[in-house]
Amino acid sequence: MQNPSIIIIDEDLKTIETLQTLLSTDGYRIQTACTANDALKLFKSHNHQLVITDLKLPDCFGLQILNDIKAISSSTPVLILSAHGTIEIAVKAMQQGAADFLLKPFSNESVIASVKKNINRHDKNFYKLNSHSNPSDQWQTKKLITKNAEMISLKKYAKSIAKSNASVLIQGESGTGKELLAAYIVHHSGREKQPYIAMNCAVLPDNLAESELFGHEKGAFTGAFQKRIGKFEQAHRGTLLLDEISELSLQLQAKLLRVLQEKVVDRLGGKQSIPVDTRIISTCNVNLKLAVKDGSFRKDLYYRINVIPLTILPLRKRKEDIPILSRYFISKHCYYNKKKIDGVTSDALEYLCSHEWPGNVRELENVIERAVLITEQKTIIPEHLLIEENFNDHNKEVDYSVGTTVRDMEKSLIFRTLQHVNENRTHAAQLLGISIRTLRNKLREYQGESLKEDEPALR
Repeated sequence: MQNPSIIIIDEDLKTIETLQTLLSTDGYRIQTACTANDALKLFKSHNHQLVITDLKLPDCFGLQILNDIKAISSSTPVLILSAHGTIEIAVKAMQQGAADFLLKPFSNESVIASVKKNINRHDKNFYKLNSHSNPSDQWQTKKLITKNAEMISLKKYAKSIAKSNASVLIQGESGTGKELLAAYIVHHSGREKQPYIAMNCAVLPDNLAESELFGHEKGAFTGAFQKRIGKFEQAHRGTLLLDEISELSLQLQAKLLRVLQEKVVDRLGGKQSIPVDTRIISTCNVNLKLAVKDGSFRKDLYYRINVIPLTILPLRKRKEDIPILSRYFISKHCYYNKKKIDGVTSDALEYLCSHEWPGNVRELENVIERAVLITEQKTIIPEHLLIEENFNDHNKEVDYSVGTTVRDMEKSLIFRTLQHVNENRTHAAQLLGISIRTLRNKLREYQGESLKEDEPALR
């Protein structure tokens, strides 16, 4: 397997030398450039899995280099470095597609961690495009692994409908593998060689989500310095995955419905409609029927995206998958970390099977990865399995004094839950029984209160 290739762009030769030495030692293939023009020539002529670029280049202003790279390859992660970064610039960079934003001077650890995370995230698409990769590349492609009868039937059904153009709605708890099922459908769809674009509907504010989905013309709004192609156009003749579709605002739901009905998109500031041939797969970890009932999701859009409904079982309802998944994750993380572990002991496997896995397959993989990293033995024993036993304990009693307002109780419960899940907002929202958008709005509300009371702002 050929090691991943990275372009480093910076006019500061000392920074280039530092990064080149650091990443070459870790096995990455490095190419460098001091200008945006030279970098783009390199990027067009070779396959690269990551770009690291300074925000300030002699022939390129601000985030222009990010936009130029994304226009060539929307899936390639771009890591931004800056000695003059502000929160506003960092947020803008992430909104425009940057994979990460690091301030200079940076630590070696932060760079290595960011590079490894984003290279691994990109592997799935990169190795799919490079069909010459050999069998040892199997860990670069995520797989939907199961021996559960119901899940096997689900895969067969998903394969049978894959070649249709009908919209698919995949529902299931967080961490069950909804995106893996979506990728499985795409792989058997006949569109597998066409663009496969994913958008997480929960992470962008409404004003940015509209531009992300439908695109905009130059000058459409303040800050629109150039034309932007939206996700629908990027996925033309291919597939668009709308992850956590329930988080779209009602206004955006109406615009999405029109695109699905008319098969055209209207860029912000545009004067004509643009035809698109895009197959839609949506995922959701809440009950959309209830969302329709409470008015937070449009009924007409629900029926439009729910032509083919699929539901993935949580791991606690398919525990026969735990042994096979454990073996797979042990092999995978031994491969990545250059370790040799034969498997798990019988009592360790029994311990894994006794857990309820509220975080589902994602939680199981995290536990196995941690065990692989900490063990120095040939097998994993129960002591290596660091599982949060009370993660999903909804019955734990919380005491509040008489006279405490409902609002204060709500605020306290939200922060205690966030603390319990190490600030993971998706898991916190799941435990609290609210959407991640509601959680985000609550946190903004509390932040406003803190500022009024002259307290430190909440992160």
